[in-house]
Amino acid sequence: MKKIVIIFIFSSSLVGFGQTIRGFSNEFLNIGVDAAAFGMGNAVSATANDVNAIYWNPAGLVEINDYQGALMHAEYFQGIAKYDYAAFAKPIDNQSAFGVSVIRFGVDDILNTTNLIVDGSIDFNRISLFSAADWAVNVAYARKLANKHVNFGVNAKVIRRKIGDFASSIGFGFDAGIQYKKNGWQFGVMIRDITTTFNAWSFNDDELNSIIAIYDDLNTAILNDNDPSNDDEIIPTVVPEKLEITKPKMQLGVARKFPLSRDFGLLTSLDLNMRFTQTNDVISSSFVSITPSLGFQLDYTGVVYLRGGINNLQNRTNFDTSQSLTLEPNFGVGFKYKGIQIDYALTNIGGASGTLFSNVFSMKVDFSFFR
Repeated sequence: MKKIVIIFIFSSSLVGFGQTIRGFSNEFLNIGVDAAAFGMGNAVSATANDVNAIYWNPAGLVEINDYQGALMHAEYFQGIAKYDYAAFAKPIDNQSAFGVSVIRFGVDDILNTTNLIVDGSIDFNRISLFSAADWAVNVAYARKLANKHVNFGVNAKVIRRKIGDFASSIGFGFDAGIQYKKNGWQFGVMIRDITTTFNAWSFNDDELNSIIAIYDDLNTAILNDNDPSNDDEIIPTVVPEKLEITKPKMQLGVARKFPLSRDFGLLTSLDLNMRFTQTNDVISSSFVSITPSLGFQLDYTGVVYLRGGINNLQNRTNFDTSQSLTLEPNFGVGFKYKGIQIDYALTNIGGASGTLFSNVFSMKVDFSFFR
């Protein structure tokens, strides 16, 4: 039986509310930012030291010397979803720095067909468009500690999620990070949603009742079609909860840069991404699940960059119930001229995880070069 697209879009947003405390929530904030980081498989929690540290590890903000700004644009699912990011940071003094960023992940121009059929008649003029968009504003502060090798940073975030006129939420949370550098080694710890992240949802009762009525009509049609084989197509009605709490996540990173010659340098990094819930990550238990990210960056005189990385190692169950390991390879290049840096990344090369590859472009401007 043909089903209306909007039902699946809306039901996918509601099904997640079955539990108040969730292992997966606000997932758009786990994608990442900056094409340079994507090219390295997101293994940058120990090395982030510019405006993009607002996201990756706010402790790295203290490494900036002047105003910095960043922009990024990416498209997912063959352009259906748009992912945009803008950030600004500045030093407060020699010991501290401040930054703010805005992230938007959205799907626009979705067909709303809930009023397509009224009293048994179809009227295409009743089709309208809406957007499903997730927004986050991050405000970060970083400071050097008494130990000159240690930096600390905290990130406060306000989250706004909106699904057309159907539902919207407002939320807030905190991240915190530490970086330690000594003898050429760099270490980083980033804890996201350290106090858990809170989202409060509100729903348009008229629109919600309209969706539920469509569910009921479809289920009635399935039950009355005299074909028992279709009964498994019945769509359960889910009553959404209004409170959503996101569990903490943690990244542990280590990195080291090796001088290869007078003109070439190699940066290598490893991150362990930890969720405190059971997933299909390569290391998984009821307490914590861990997937590693590995990346490298080869630079020529600090002007031209070549990057590669592997992340998202998952245990996949195949149709024959056997297990196989999947991963996401990534590739990136970058070019920096004075204070302007342009980066490009091709993520998930080969579609090993079953998702489509994505092209990511970003730009960073360091105003210290224009003084």
